[in-house]
Amino acid sequence: MRFGVVRFPGSCDEVDALQACRRFADAELLWHGDPELRGADAVVVPGGFSYGDYLRVGAIARFSPVMEAVAEFAAAGGTVLGICNGFQVLCEAGLLPGALLPNSGRRFVARQVDLEVVNADTRFTHEAGVGDRLSIPVKHGAGRYYAPEEMLDELDAHGQIILRYAPGHNPNGSLRDIAGVSNREGNVFGLVPHPEHAVDPLTGSQDGGLIFASLAREPAAA
Repeated sequence: MRFGVVRFPGSCDEVDALQACRRFADAELLWHGDPELRGADAVVVPGGFSYGDYLRVGAIARFSPVMEAVAEFAAAGGTVLGICNGFQVLCEAGLLPGALLPNSGRRFVARQVDLEVVNADTRFTHEAGVGDRLSIPVKHGAGRYYAPEEMLDELDAHGQIILRYAPGHNPNGSLRDIAGVSNREGNVFGLVPHPEHAVDPLTGSQDGGLIFASLAREPAAA
């Protein structure tokens, strides 16, 4: 398994994501202007403020050359993980359903939250169990997940809601407490919390490592 971690102008968590990946497999940075994934078996679109969050979060990053390659990779079944701003980028690119809106409190939030694993039968969560509780930090100003009611019902019915905020831990007003969703095929996953900041005992939690471990122990993408 070899991870490729995208770096955009304005990314601020790509190095943390790179180091988290390297705890479990080989990994390298991918430049936003390079339309090559360099043989990566899984792509991580990290958190931060890509292109300064101008227009709206993720709106400009989706047009970068590397995202064209990511879209082709995903269409062929390749594994793609989007974290916070990366989740926003994947929604803007149409690789994930729904949208991420400004927090209901209209303020940036940064805190530790508890998540519940809703679907453990995925390439991103198979090292966890359904109902497991994960302690992972959030830090965002636009993390409120939104989709029309009928789409939310479809996501629920098809097992695409992978993570939810535990009761009392929803920091942004996300509908149905959704913290992370996948596409219908299950190879693209986005979550608002930052698992790359929860892979070392010094941070107070290693729970985010379950996501990277799950990916590293999957067969390489075709």
